[in-house]
Amino acid sequence: MTLDSTVLSSSGTGDGIRYPLDPLSGSEIESAARIITESEYGTPTMKFVMIHLAEPEKTPSLTFDPSIPVPRQAFATMYDGAAKMVYEATVDIVAGVIESWQPVPGRFPSYLVEHMTGVEEKVRADPRWQEAMRKRGVTDFDLAMVDPWPAGYYGAQDHYDNSALICRPLTFMRAARSEHGYARPVEGLIVTFDLDAMEVIEIEDHGVVPLPPKSGNYDPRFMFDEDNRPAFTEFRDGVKPIEITQPDGPSFTVDGWNVQWQKWSLRIGFNPREGVTIHEVSYTDRGETRPILYRGSLSEMVVPYGDTSPTHWNKNVFDMGEVGMGFSANPLTLGCDCLGEIHYFDGTVNDSNGNAVVIPNAICMHEEDYGISWKHTDFRTDEVEVRRSRRLVVSMICTVGNYEYGFFWYFYNDASIEVEVKLSGVLTTGAVEEGELPRWGKLVAPGIYGPNHQHFFNFRLDMSVDGAKNSVYEVDSIPEPDPERNPHKNAWITQDTLVGSEAVGARDWNWNTGRYWKVTNPSKKNELGSPVAYKLVPREIVPVMVQEGSYIYDRAKFVQHNLWVTKYEPGEKFAAGDYMYQSADAQGLPEFIADDAPLEDTDVVLWYTLGAHHIVRPEDWPVMPCAYAGFHLKPIGFFDGNPALDIPPTPPKACHSAHHAGLPVATRARES
Repeated sequence: MTLDSTVLSSSGTGDGIRYPLDPLSGSEIESAARIITESEYGTPTMKFVMIHLAEPEKTPSLTFDPSIPVPRQAFATMYDGAAKMVYEATVDIVAGVIESWQPVPGRFPSYLVEHMTGVEEKVRADPRWQEAMRKRGVTDFDLAMVDPWPAGYYGAQDHYDNSALICRPLTFMRAARSEHGYARPVEGLIVTFDLDAMEVIEIEDHGVVPLPPKSGNYDPRFMFDEDNRPAFTEFRDGVKPIEITQPDGPSFTVDGWNVQWQKWSLRIGFNPREGVTIHEVSYTDRGETRPILYRGSLSEMVVPYGDTSPTHWNKNVFDMGEVGMGFSANPLTLGCDCLGEIHYFDGTVNDSNGNAVVIPNAICMHEEDYGISWKHTDFRTDEVEVRRSRRLVVSMICTVGNYEYGFFWYFYNDASIEVEVKLSGVLTTGAVEEGELPRWGKLVAPGIYGPNHQHFFNFRLDMSVDGAKNSVYEVDSIPEPDPERNPHKNAWITQDTLVGSEAVGARDWNWNTGRYWKVTNPSKKNELGSPVAYKLVPREIVPVMVQEGSYIYDRAKFVQHNLWVTKYEPGEKFAAGDYMYQSADAQGLPEFIADDAPLEDTDVVLWYTLGAHHIVRPEDWPVMPCAYAGFHLKPIGFFDGNPALDIPPTPPKACHSAHHAGLPVATRARES
């Protein structure tokens, strides 16, 4: 779909005066593609992988003066299948010139849009694949569901000079069109597919395993028991509507991509690879605008599988770098994905011909009540003060094959920030013989199992705590080390360890010490004389099951530490490197820290890896209830007291009317 950006909605993607960090509009994407196509570099076989904003360099003030023009530049990656070469270009859209052009030999691109749809048709038509399916009793090939899984890495044969761009599709069978195909995986059948030539290279058949006998449907149209009776005839009753209303409208204001909410100010961005990005986050404290986070984004994710059977051992998908979170973003639906007074931002991406494609409602923003922010009851006077917490939610939900990933940024009115990933969708499944128990997974239904696997997400946090010059400390709680000061064996202290350079910048969480990390500004002090700071607090920590000696151990080194700290470099954006598809070597963070740059009192970037450890349950089938993972950023001495003291009381209702009526505390408790 081609779209002229002038007709876009209030999401701020229409033509007009743009802030330097605003995402490219549809017309800007198409202008960049046209400039490249019509240049000396354009070829008939060149395809556009991604076109997005080339973000301008930081300014000393960490923001941009609207009176000073900044060139609008696009960064484009292209792939020429005939030359087997990736190219990068920076394009000045207004001047209509290519500022830089760079071939990137020895690397492979993420998927082109047509790869996600064209592979299935070609595989179904392959005689070798059809013969393998006949061995499994399948003759209606139109009901086969072929997922074009990224190639992973099998060894040197996957990456040598003049290699083809490949994928390794997996096959599943539907019983009817639109039926839940992941309930019937075709075990042991692996296809190697040439994405350059769009043809099957090889078929591996490791032996016939019967298709699982039961459907796994969650759509009522297909839910039947063994006797072909409907599995249920009606939805559960007693579920009363929940209405969330804000009669006076939401508390936030939106100007293009700029958002103001209570004391928060931030800018939202979007691009094909990262999806939603967050920029220029600041908080107004007693009239002063104080920066906290210059840029936040997902930097990479990987899903390593712990199953050594032929169909599953090489499932190690980098969903962001190999597919793209922006390309995978859902159009969100009011009342389903988002509830309340909603503001949507459209996402604009490109197709492989350089046309703009709009994903309507790709980003959802709204407010949520979040329970009590703070409360105290003076039992001597029966005076009660309570304030309710509220948070601003910025979210995006992506579908990558069988899985859904929700990415949520929460901004609270106590000046804390939370990042949360919600995992749902459908397990990628395997089949076993009747009566067999899988060794490297768990049964979810007769004959079908979910392999053991993990999900790791690395978030890049370009910090700016009260300015660009920050230092990072690891904080541990330890027993008082001086015996003379600890006669009762109950005392403990906190111990700060400076992360002084990149050589020691890879850090691990320690349960025994309640470890967290804080980012301080040595030049800014609070009223107690301590440097102002924000701390990063992990939520759930999972063990990394990826083992040294495996291919994925080297390809995804970012999972080997919970936190990495680097000095800011504009080109260092992705934890596993710019191009990890079909590559075995370690890129990204191991390269970033190799120069051992000093980290004290400088521009620092945190790279935090969070994980989800998935040993599947029958309750995860046929569609998985949301699992959650995340972390917090909290002020620690950034303010001179509780920043939420000025939250206004809730308008008088039950609890406040009881308070104003002067009822005793015990009575109020019973009535509430």
